[in-house]
Amino acid sequence: MRAAVRHSALCSAAGSLLLTALTAVPARGTTVEPGAAERRGVAVAAERAAAAGLRFGACPEAEDLPGGLRCGTVAVPLDYARPDGRRIELTVSRVRATGKDPAGARRAVPRQGALVYNPGGPGASGLYFPLIGMVPQWKRLAAAYDLVGYAPRGVAPSAPLSCQDPKRFFKGPRPAPEQPSAAFKRERAAEAEAYARGCAERTGDALRHYHSLNNARDLEVIRAALGERKLTFMGASYGTYFGALYAELFPGRVRRMVFDSVVNPDPERVWYRNNLEQSAAFERRWRDLRKWIAAHDDVYGLGDTPREVAESYERASALLAEHPAGGTVGPSQLQGAFLKAGYYDEHWPHRARALSAYLKGDPEPLAELAGPHPEAARGAENSSAVYTAVECNDAPWPTQFEVWDRDNTRLARRAPFETWDNVWTNLPCAYWKAPRQHPLDVHTAPGELPPVLVLAAERDAATPYEGALELRRRLAGSVLVTERDAGTHGVAGGPNACVNGHLEAYLLEGRLPARDASCAPRPAPTPAPAD
Repeated sequence: MRAAVRHSALCSAAGSLLLTALTAVPARGTTVEPGAAERRGVAVAAERAAAAGLRFGACPEAEDLPGGLRCGTVAVPLDYARPDGRRIELTVSRVRATGKDPAGARRAVPRQGALVYNPGGPGASGLYFPLIGMVPQWKRLAAAYDLVGYAPRGVAPSAPLSCQDPKRFFKGPRPAPEQPSAAFKRERAAEAEAYARGCAERTGDALRHYHSLNNARDLEVIRAALGERKLTFMGASYGTYFGALYAELFPGRVRRMVFDSVVNPDPERVWYRNNLEQSAAFERRWRDLRKWIAAHDDVYGLGDTPREVAESYERASALLAEHPAGGTVGPSQLQGAFLKAGYYDEHWPHRARALSAYLKGDPEPLAELAGPHPEAARGAENSSAVYTAVECNDAPWPTQFEVWDRDNTRLARRAPFETWDNVWTNLPCAYWKAPRQHPLDVHTAPGELPPVLVLAAERDAATPYEGALELRRRLAGSVLVTERDAGTHGVAGGPNACVNGHLEAYLLEGRLPARDASCAPRPAPTPAPAD
């Protein structure tokens, strides 16, 4: 599920598919369930981390982090069932609470401990997160909390994973057929199988230990290393999923939790069905983008109806198939650039401007926007490897391509924009040989977990809105705040003052609305005319 790196109506279309694969076809490898050994291992690791503490100093030079950040490392077991075995180090970053009232008052702001953040992925790093305290919307939180980020296991520099030579990671130009031929499908299936094999060969038996349950356990060890009696945590996108696992595994260790843009935690949807629902949701988001571009036809000249905008996009895709922009941007790279626009409204003006320029004879903006950047290859390959390992290890997947082909051929008839790209991203899981975890059935009873805050945008495609409703049902006492008629992925700390008011009231005062609440949408983006 491409969340750091992916609504309701469209999700229901995907959910109506007869997806019998996960029950009819056993996953490759052995399905395992967490047990007493892992629980003991977490307790041992947390006790050790609490005794050792976290020594903060200069951050790793290779990560090119600003000098204001301080970093340290926390040792965690590779395998929690064997806490005395191999250990790996997770890199943690921090900026201390300022203690200063951003309103200018002279009174000191009491420190409330550490606020630990994960931005999602799987495969995204949170090491830069503490710098967000410089943004005006975050200053009140930065006054009260030490802002703490970290690189999860597998994400550089925390025992980084790799599945292929980074020099081979960026492939382009490539086609992006909405109705791929049998030959194209065979080619991509062979690539997926080779990629899965590369993950196993480059990492060995350790590969099985990179999954969401261990990410939740690592979070408990980080809490202990920070010296926090209870955890204050904020997870976005995929961070909401293993944050929910933490709430299930360690409810008594929770102080406050914020779930922003929620992955559906239903065990039956992790991860195959979630990806189908995501592809369906992106189709509606693609229509939102085309509608916005059409409303600004005077700026972009791409058509004054969504259909005409789609025709302009398809014309550009056809031209790129014959003459790639900059020699590197073909139809697949164009699709990838507009897929990113499905995540964030602020990308809309620049995508529209680049497409407009290309169709008027200037390929440079599109080549710069959508082309590969070799200097980013190592980080991108690492992120992809972690994403693949975590999702493939987390749950059963269909192991026959025929199942993927059947389900996604059906879905692509009504949601062609992202469907096949999502298949190619996740298809290595069909050929995965490491053991699969059994997804936890997250449920907390009244009083078992402190009240938590759930945030969601109603038209989010990366994590469709149904996921927030599902988590709200599963965590007793939780409250959902919805940004209505909006689709930007990740709503906390952005331009919506209503959302930020609920966030601050909760994190600073422990105060939640008496019932689920909603906020008006953020303003639509302003068009960016050509230079």
